[in-house]
Amino acid sequence: MRPVHNLLTALSAVAVLSLAACGGTADTTSEADGGSASAEAAADAFPITIEHAFGETTIEEQPERVASVAWANHEVPLALGVVPVGMSEATWGDDDGDGVLPWVEDTLGELGAETPVLFDETEGIDFEKVADTTPDVILAAYSGLTQEDYDTLSQIAPVVAYPETAWGTSLEDMITINSVAMGMSAEGEELVADLQQQVTEAMAERPDLEGKSVMFTYLDPNDLSQVGFYTTHDPRAGFLEDIGLTTPPVVAEETAATDEFFVSTSAEQNDAFADVDIFITYGGDELLTHVQNDPLMKQIPAVQRGSVAMLQDSTPLAASANPSPLSIGWGIGDYLDILAGAAAKVG
Repeated sequence: MRPVHNLLTALSAVAVLSLAACGGTADTTSEADGGSASAEAAADAFPITIEHAFGETTIEEQPERVASVAWANHEVPLALGVVPVGMSEATWGDDDGDGVLPWVEDTLGELGAETPVLFDETEGIDFEKVADTTPDVILAAYSGLTQEDYDTLSQIAPVVAYPETAWGTSLEDMITINSVAMGMSAEGEELVADLQQQVTEAMAERPDLEGKSVMFTYLDPNDLSQVGFYTTHDPRAGFLEDIGLTTPPVVAEETAATDEFFVSTSAEQNDAFADVDIFITYGGDELLTHVQNDPLMKQIPAVQRGSVAMLQDSTPLAASANPSPLSIGWGIGDYLDILAGAAAKVG
């Protein structure tokens, strides 16, 4: 298990980072009109080389124009006061249809910034639109880039890809890698420390969660013959482990056996879930009733007693369960309240 107090240790131990040189850092101010760190701010010495799943990327100078693709990478520069020139459009969890999640909207407002160019990635990366933003670096430390995606993006600007596993980068590593690429490693460390403190305080206020084993699932109402769940390679499940909740043996075993972020098991093997205290899934009361009436699923103790944390599908709160630098401050209390409500039903 990776308890929350070990998050800072991860910052100094990320093996994927190889710094060519390192210097001091200072406070960085945002530039709302296009997104760069202040030229007056001291930063990590460049060039910087970052190793990742596709090899390594060298960034020769501190980037002034930062773009990002895939989920939440843009939140790292925003959390550090830097407005990206372009970022992925939100298509899941967007409450008002503007392509920007509420915590990102809030931060843009605080920075006095306009919404950056949005990249529609529903059918893959829009390489032409990314190129039009003329970035100095493209952040994708948490992503599912293919080799072809990486090669094409690399013709536009240096690309910071995920370290090993597609969609398997932890929150702390995403912050670390992206902040190093921006020349803001010290600020990244401070951000992780701040998020750690927020989560520690939120957990302390909800003692019912202490020691509970939690499984983050996806249950298809049209096919309950399979129980799909996220391994701890995925930030949803990995975050729960990081903050001190217990990973059930079935999740730990599947995580050790695969590099995949999501796996499924036959519901006929429901005894494998007997020691799960809390199920988390996307859906509402109708889904819970459906699951509790299923002949196989209802044999799982957590399902029987209703220890299921339901996250209303495609809402901002559901989106925040995939933790990101800005969503934690926005929704961690509400998220843990839902988990605590399910924990209260554990005998």
